Amino acid sequence: MFVINLTYQVPLETVDCFISQHIEYLNLQYEQGNFILSGRKEPRTGGVIISTLSEKADLNNILTQDPFYYEGIDHYEVIEIIPTKASAELAFLITE
Repeated sequence: MFVINLTYQVPLETVDCFISQHIEYLNLQYEQGNFILSGRKEPRTGGVIISTLSEKADLNNILTQDPFYYEGIDHYEVIEIIPTKASAELAFLITE
């Protein structure tokens, strides 16, 4: 499982020019089961995505398809986590 921390590298006006394409990309990743949660940070300096993919190489390949990635809008910090404790609603994420 991975947490992806996105940090804008351009002004918000530029971000807004690509937001609809980014949302289309996110929708596809949800449909394919690659992402389970995403949203923007407050203050609006970027966003966060949570992915249940097990292979970092697969995730990195998927991230390169994001318009925010190939347009140079975001810096991506990929953090791998191994869930060991969760609420009852998220118990399905525990891998050990």
